[in-house]
Amino acid sequence: MTSIQPRPTTNDFGIPVNSDNESLTAGTQGPILLHDHYLIEKLAHFNRERVPERVVHAKGGGAFGELVITGDVSKYTKAKFLQPGKKTESLVRFSTVAGEQGSPDTWRDPRGFAMKFYTEDGNYDLVGNNTPVFFIKDPIKFPDFIHSQKRLPGSGLRDHNMQWDFWTLRPESAHQVTWLMGDRGIPKTWRHMDGFGSHTYQWVNEAGERFWVKYHFKTDQGIEFLTQAEADELAGSDPDHHRADLYNAIERGEFPSWTLKVQIMPVAEAEGYRFNPFDLTKVWSQKDYPLIEVGKWTLDRNPENFFAQIEQASFEPSNVVPGIGFSPDKMLLGRVFSYADAHRYRIGANYSELPVNRPKNEVNSYSKDGAMRYSFDAPSTPVYAPNSFGGPHADPTVAGDEGIWGFDGEAVRAGYIEHPEDGDFTQAGTLVREVLDDGERERLVGNVVGHVLAGVKEPVLSRVFDYWKSVDAELGKKIEEGVRAGQK
Repeated sequence: MTSIQPRPTTNDFGIPVNSDNESLTAGTQGPILLHDHYLIEKLAHFNRERVPERVVHAKGGGAFGELVITGDVSKYTKAKFLQPGKKTESLVRFSTVAGEQGSPDTWRDPRGFAMKFYTEDGNYDLVGNNTPVFFIKDPIKFPDFIHSQKRLPGSGLRDHNMQWDFWTLRPESAHQVTWLMGDRGIPKTWRHMDGFGSHTYQWVNEAGERFWVKYHFKTDQGIEFLTQAEADELAGSDPDHHRADLYNAIERGEFPSWTLKVQIMPVAEAEGYRFNPFDLTKVWSQKDYPLIEVGKWTLDRNPENFFAQIEQASFEPSNVVPGIGFSPDKMLLGRVFSYADAHRYRIGANYSELPVNRPKNEVNSYSKDGAMRYSFDAPSTPVYAPNSFGGPHADPTVAGDEGIWGFDGEAVRAGYIEHPEDGDFTQAGTLVREVLDDGERERLVGNVVGHVLAGVKEPVLSRVFDYWKSVDAELGKKIEEGVRAGQK
């Protein structure tokens, strides 16, 4: 058996160090000397090992994989990585939304489903959730929403009364809250949940034709969930349950996969559709726009270093490639700014240079300097545009397409244009009455009752009952009866 020869310890600049065990002191019992630079380096670096946690989606995990295109959507998009037979390396990060780094994986919460595809035209980031809708439809409400789901400033405790106060004052939340309080509010594992792009995006084909699109990643493992009692038990016995499950499954060679499908809406049909197609609190009927199969997405490689490859990974809806663009979805347009800005704050101005975030294709950018800049062009390369000396120039024939649609030039503060079947409670009620079965409705009632009994009080409590009666009269009645019985 060959023995492993130890390698000499060095400092961060490759200089050999004298000891891993003893600090440099003035005699055996004397003070530690300031010029023990290796000790100073170790302690100073240790103090800076962690970057600020994400404001939302702080707790999570992820893996690498590959998207293989098995269908043909070339008539809808010219995006190269979506053409038949293409294979694209990818990264995903799953997460909870409201919990901090140390929170249990099994809290009732939406799950983040953030994907990065390293395409030949640059990184394409699809940043969604395990639900097709969201709590709000305008980004100006987002900080308030997140504050209501976090902790009270005085006690530092989470507060259900605060959550329901916000939800009932924002009835647009009803569809998402119905999803959240139902079975899919706590997936059994990340492998057993669907993922959604959630927003409406724009696809553009080679001829310049435009289409609205929604992404669905359907789990091939099947949908499975935890009951509230099972989730509560795991929160105490195995708080990293979801993170461990994904890692261990991949280590065993049980590679989870999802089938990528899309809904396509011709641009001309959007204005007359029965729901506003850009409202993030609504879904498109699959009877109206059936799912079209695109490809198979498989996770087959765990990170080698969790911090470098998962914690420092950045995902931002602003990263779109030629053939894909934005839409009038206000939440999407707000996220186009906020995500990249959050990364610049959290991991630095040059976060795009980190290996996990750096694209596989050539970068020709005029960004320069800033903390931790380590790549640079030859000194003869111009640092401004336009220039006459060989620096890169923008080319609209190969550039990405952020999206084009018609709008008037008047600045207004207004909600979405109402469509015939719009309404804050419409789709939530349809979900309860037409999608859920009796068992799912019974568990939904139980989940809501248990959540409300954990601290919701008047005047919020009465609004909770009205909220659910607006979703479905019978469901709301059962919730009120359950809460009243639990108060006795």
